[in-house]
Amino acid sequence: MNYEIKDCIDAGTEYCPCHLAETGDCLLCSHLQGKNFCDCTNWKGVCIYQEYAWNGNHAKNLRKVSLCKILKKELLDTNVICFTIIAKHKLVQELSHPGSFIFVRNPKSSGYFDAPISIMDTDVNENIIKIVIETKGIKTKTIDELKENDNIAIRGPYWNGILGLKNIYQSKDGTSLIIARGIGMAPMVPVMKKLYGNGNEIIAVVDKGNFKDILIKEYLDLCNAKLIQCNILNTDGTLSDELKSIINKYEKDINIIYCSGPDIFISNLLEATSDDTKIACCNNARMCCGEGICGTCSTRYDDDIVKRLCKLQIDPKYIFKGRRSL
Repeated sequence: MNYEIKDCIDAGTEYCPCHLAETGDCLLCSHLQGKNFCDCTNWKGVCIYQEYAWNGNHAKNLRKVSLCKILKKELLDTNVICFTIIAKHKLVQELSHPGSFIFVRNPKSSGYFDAPISIMDTDVNENIIKIVIETKGIKTKTIDELKENDNIAIRGPYWNGILGLKNIYQSKDGTSLIIARGIGMAPMVPVMKKLYGNGNEIIAVVDKGNFKDILIKEYLDLCNAKLIQCNILNTDGTLSDELKSIINKYEKDINIIYCSGPDIFISNLLEATSDDTKIACCNNARMCCGEGICGTCSTRYDDDIVKRLCKLQIDPKYIFKGRRSL
């Protein structure tokens, strides 16, 4: 099927319908888009319009902020910190899926300081979350001020940190190629663990970027991954010849390529691979509220189509197709 299939990451959850339903902007429900007929796409077993009516024609509650304790703070590299956090069991359980992320801030700061951070790992038995932060701007620097045993403010769960999730879940009993660069190594861990749990052999192509070492060696060993280190991007943003040769070597024998890196890398990778190759990638949309309200994640396409990428779940091949640069 060579057409765009749209889905909403929150559909059918306790956070649906959201505030988009109140303004006629629901991603899936035709009635809540102001139409007079029922044409709900990607049925989740729950009628969004009925849930909206039962809730008094109002949106469900937004995600809440909770204070969690930092068990461990570890410097992995220059300006790269790993936080091990203990949280409520329900939250940890909800974040134990590929693409999960949270908004994090120093409790002394206001909500404007919320920084979206991908989940690197969870332990539902010990109620532990692990995240990796690269300190660059004011948000991450205020988080870096926190120490072990301090509280950290977490808002979540959110799940749309990866586009093409369906391709990940459908890839089983084969060979999967994972490509990551720099801080993109952290969000690739849940993907790798899921693919490995689905019976796949893992080939991991890792570009350290500006880091001194590979941050996720223990997870690569845990998943028996075949590690290939190389530079994946040239200075002009094009794919390196080394990466192109790796893709040409393995593309016919793999069931999926997952890539974690900047948009220019994802775009060039899509052009370098066959249309039949399943792709999943990190979601590089700018996140601010995570609820589709603020518009920061909104991207405009031809025919004045707006895609709210904090909630919209689509195949990566449609991220750049018809996308406006201005």
